[in-house]
Amino acid sequence: MDKKRIAKRITAGYKAEITYEGITYHGVVENLSETGASITLVIQEKERDFIPGKALKLKFEIQPGETLDLNCTIKWSTKLPPHGLINGIGVVIIDPPWKESSNFL
Repeated sequence: MDKKRIAKRITAGYKAEITYEGITYHGVVENLSETGASITLVIQEKERDFIPGKALKLKFEIQPGETLDLNCTIKWSTKLPPHGLINGIGVVIIDPPWKESSNFL
């Protein structure tokens, strides 16, 4: 495990909606921990910069009928080749609601 990690991560694969600066994007939560997540986004239009330190909303369904809507801060962002239309972003979850979630982490 990477020594910089604060919490253990699980492989997720959840389809997600990310709202950033008023625009909603679709992606996949690749992995998840109690404190953060790694997300892959496919950007349909021109390249998009996701700026570390900025806020976004992350929404995904962890099981049928149970959706999480999380406030997050961008920790890191990278554009994947060849065209930069796929972004990888890491986020920190602000006030995680794990106590309210019945079967998670």
